[in-house]
Amino acid sequence: MPWNRLFAAALAFAMAIGLASPRPAAAQDNDSREVSAYVLTESGLAKFAQASKNLAGVPGACEEDDDDSDDLQSIDQMVAKINSRPGAQAAIQSAGLTSREFVVFMFSMLQNGMAAWVLKQPGGKLPPGTSQANVDFFNKHETEMKEIGKDDACAGDSGEADSDE
Repeated sequence: MPWNRLFAAALAFAMAIGLASPRPAAAQDNDSREVSAYVLTESGLAKFAQASKNLAGVPGACEEDDDDSDDLQSIDQMVAKINSRPGAQAAIQSAGLTSREFVVFMFSMLQNGMAAWVLKQPGGKLPPGTSQANVDFFNKHETEMKEIGKDDACAGDSGEADSDE
C-alpha cells in the first residue's frame, strides 16, 4: 500500500473511532483510548518524520494491493499491514519507533489536526477527550507535518489507482 494511501486509511479510521463499526466495541474503545492518550512530542515528530522518509525508500512500498486499505479497521490491522511489507518494519525501527508507535502517532496527529480545525470554526469547542496540549503541538508544527506528507515519495507513484477517488 502506498504510504499516502496509508495516511488516507488512517484518516478514515481516525474519523471512525467511536462510531458504529462491525468490529467489537471493546477493540474500538481501546484504539480510541490509546490514540487519545498519546502525547505528541518533538522527539516523536522527529522520529515519525525520519520513519516516513525511511519508508519511502523501501522497495515496493508504493505498490498497490488488491485488498488495500478497506479492511484496515484497527491499529493492530494497520501495524500488521505495515509489518507485512518487507523492510517496512526495519525502516520504522531504524528511526526509533515501533510500527505501533508509528501508527498511533499518525492517528494522534490526524485526530488533533481535526480538533485544531474544529477549534478554528466559529463556536468551535475542544472535542471531549482531546488534549489541548496535543492540539497546541499540532498547531505549532502544522507546517512540518504537512511537509512530511509532501515529501512522501509514493504520493506521485500511485497513478491511476488514486485517480478514481
